[in-house]
Amino acid sequence: RRHKQNQQQPSSRSIIMTMELDDPQNEEVVPLSSSNKLSPLEIENNNNTKQDELKVEAYQLDQKQTPNHDTFLSPYLPVPVLNFLYPPIVPRSIQLLRAENIAIPACYLCVGILQGLSGPFINVYPLFLGATEAQQTTIMSIRSLPASFKIVFGFLSDNVPFLGYRRKAYMFLGWALSSLSMAALYYGSNLERAAINVVEQEAVGATISQGEEQSLSQSYEPPEDAPSIQFLTLSLLLFGTGFWFADVMGDSLVAEKAKLEPPSSRGQLQSTCYACRFFGLMVCSPISTVLYHHYGAACIVRLMMWTPLVVMLVPLAYLYELAYAPIQSTRDQCQEIWTTVCSRAVWQPMGFVYLYNVLQIPNAAWKEFLKTALHFDDWQLNTLLVIANVLVYVGVMAYKYYFIKFSWRCIYIGSTILNAILSLGQVILITGHIPFGLSPFVFALGDDIFADFIAGVQFLPTTIMMVHLCPSGSEGASYAMFTTVSNCAGGLASALSTVLTRLWDVSKESIQEGHYSGMLKLSILTTILQTSGLLFVKLLPKTKEDLHDLSQEKSSKWGGALFLAITFFSVLYAIVVNLLNVLVPGWAGES
Repeated sequence: RRHKQNQQQPSSRSIIMTMELDDPQNEEVVPLSSSNKLSPLEIENNNNTKQDELKVEAYQLDQKQTPNHDTFLSPYLPVPVLNFLYPPIVPRSIQLLRAENIAIPACYLCVGILQGLSGPFINVYPLFLGATEAQQTTIMSIRSLPASFKIVFGFLSDNVPFLGYRRKAYMFLGWALSSLSMAALYYGSNLERAAINVVEQEAVGATISQGEEQSLSQSYEPPEDAPSIQFLTLSLLLFGTGFWFADVMGDSLVAEKAKLEPPSSRGQLQSTCYACRFFGLMVCSPISTVLYHHYGAACIVRLMMWTPLVVMLVPLAYLYELAYAPIQSTRDQCQEIWTTVCSRAVWQPMGFVYLYNVLQIPNAAWKEFLKTALHFDDWQLNTLLVIANVLVYVGVMAYKYYFIKFSWRCIYIGSTILNAILSLGQVILITGHIPFGLSPFVFALGDDIFADFIAGVQFLPTTIMMVHLCPSGSEGASYAMFTTVSNCAGGLASALSTVLTRLWDVSKESIQEGHYSGMLKLSILTTILQTSGLLFVKLLPKTKEDLHDLSQEKSSKWGGALFLAITFFSVLYAIVVNLLNVLVPGWAGES
């Protein structure tokens, strides 16, 4: 009788209770208030019928407002700062500073740190060991060779979980391989420098002029047990394999979580991760240059050995990923990827990305002109590189906080036109009519500053677009495929730049004799080619909404087949070129 009375209670009567949710990504409690209380027996009777409604309501609340007072920083930070670090408008699963998500930005930061540390080291140390120009090209190719297999890495993680995980375990393996390869290089050879003529230089006096300082920096030679070029190349190959493997896992996690972003904050997840990456590159590139100059290669390799362990070990332990999650069969995933690339929302914008990047052909002789004609020394050239890394980061942050609401077409049109105007700086340097009495270095510095800032602004729109093209369940392979298309287009543009140097005489000897007409013509031609990418800008959707509208249009098997053909041709081209650099050093004409 009492049970029957409980069922006849007025429906307007609400429950006062506090229930903890079962979702491991949301440990918040959801209070419901009422002016009337129910007896414990009544609560028990209504518990089963209200459970699902409460979970649905709490999930909807989580999508709109995610409480952040449970974070470990909440007792120490004011509310505005806390809301900035843990935005309440996004779900907990994509709040990157949560303990279960911190490994994702940490992975991007580690990528940037290692790029910054390894760049100056690889540019200088092989030459110190006596590597020829062809061997230097080979070593640079070896580092980038594993990037050609990003599609394989992504497809492997999508289809073959390791220890029950698709991303977490593979990310650990990648960073472990990078760390172990540098440990083998450090402990398996002598990376110290053998000093010569040090006593003679010290006897000169307490003060050392700039010329004597240069002589002192050259008074080192490799020891007898220094690493061979072959051992150094093998170590860098393993380092690059682990590095790019872990990078693909980070990209895959971002591609999965970006789909959970509310419309009001679309793109913030990726922009934050890439900001971490370019921040690490910006900070560590000059640090690596200074440390190598003062302490040699051993210090750099030691840092590259410990960085993955220090940065990634603890965050990976807390990274949340559903173990033994159901996965599609390989056949179903291939069919889904094929359906995706046949969509006009894929092959049309990716066609623009490929064509635009292929036409961004640099002036391959420009660095030689700066060094030979304008007498830039190594320190000035490295300064340009460091400033370039800083400005790329500034460009990424500018897009994240200002340009992210702009149309993609507007970003590309405005930045390309501005880049064409700034390219006139090369013409001014070649002709020698530098305004305002500025030195060539200062003028070149200003020219590069704006050019790299523009590159940073252009970087994020395409990566945001790529993420929204990835089908669920195949994020690793599909995102790796899209980024490979973009990267291989850049590699093809670099190869074309070498071909263009044969049109006019821009050799070192010609520059030394003061014949700059070929350099002037080449600069004008590359500027025209870079600007011509705007001829295809209508292939690019204006916004994410336009991208969604394209996905509703009829698919094209011809478009999908052409896209895959270009993709695999680009990958094959990159692999062949890198293998030729390794197996046939000097095939491209290097000494």
